[in-house]
Amino acid sequence: MDARQLEYFLAIVEHGGFSKAAAALHVAQPSLSQAMANLEADLGVALFHRVGRGVVLSDAGAELLEPSRRVLRDLAAVRDTAAALAGLHGGSVEVATMPSPGIEPLTTLIHRFTELHPSVTVSTQAAFTPDEVVSLVRSGACELGLLGSAAPVHPSGLDVLHVEDQPFVVVAAPGGTIEDDVTIRPEDLAGQKLIASRTGSLMRSIVDDITADGTGTEIVTVVDHRTSILPLVLTGVGVAVLPSSWTRLARRCGAVVAPIEPTAHLHVAMVSLPAHLTPAARAFLALTGSLAERRARPA
Repeated sequence: MDARQLEYFLAIVEHGGFSKAAAALHVAQPSLSQAMANLEADLGVALFHRVGRGVVLSDAGAELLEPSRRVLRDLAAVRDTAAALAGLHGGSVEVATMPSPGIEPLTTLIHRFTELHPSVTVSTQAAFTPDEVVSLVRSGACELGLLGSAAPVHPSGLDVLHVEDQPFVVVAAPGGTIEDDVTIRPEDLAGQKLIASRTGSLMRSIVDDITADGTGTEIVTVVDHRTSILPLVLTGVGVAVLPSSWTRLARRCGAVVAPIEPTAHLHVAMVSLPAHLTPAARAFLALTGSLAERRARPA
């Protein structure tokens, strides 16, 4: 077994088949097929089931995914460590992120990180629940995960760095009854049309509590993609309840943002495996820790 075989194996999984993996790797498909046949012979198990002209990952193949990713990441860490003796040069760091933390603090983190390490690439992968973020980190698909949750998370086997708590705010188009930076209460939203995410998110539970008061507030549209919310607000479709991470962007786009009291908080945290981090990932995690310390200090 060698690293090249593991790289080929992961490429077949990630690209959904031998032909696409071969094209992505710039190798001949027969060479790729032979490498997999040799790997299966070495291991004594079938990694894929051949179905028609395609392949399906076997149970044994599924078990090999996480160890393969870790082996290749560890090899990359060795190369990066050697290169990092004179500073962090090259490489990449992969971060799984939920939508709201992906606005902030991720924007600040990437901005500062790329200033410090301009030759390192930061790649992000979308996730929509804390469980998805944890799964991506546990599987080795991403080294770091940035999530927001209704309560602090404690996933087994992962390190958790608390970054900040984000209160929820109301975002509205200008010219209405909601004034910028003027605190409102849920009952002040009587008669408003609300833009909401699907059931299951903390944002949606807050909206449901508001509409349950019987004040005439109603949900006018439900969206899957959080990136749709701000444009809908600005066109006057309705108002939205969002984490404060959206505040700066919303105001730059011309929306008004009002604190709401009482409110829940989105608990933002960075999760990582306690080992197997590349130097780039360790540097990004350290930067996140510094940001968390600064934001925890009294204003």
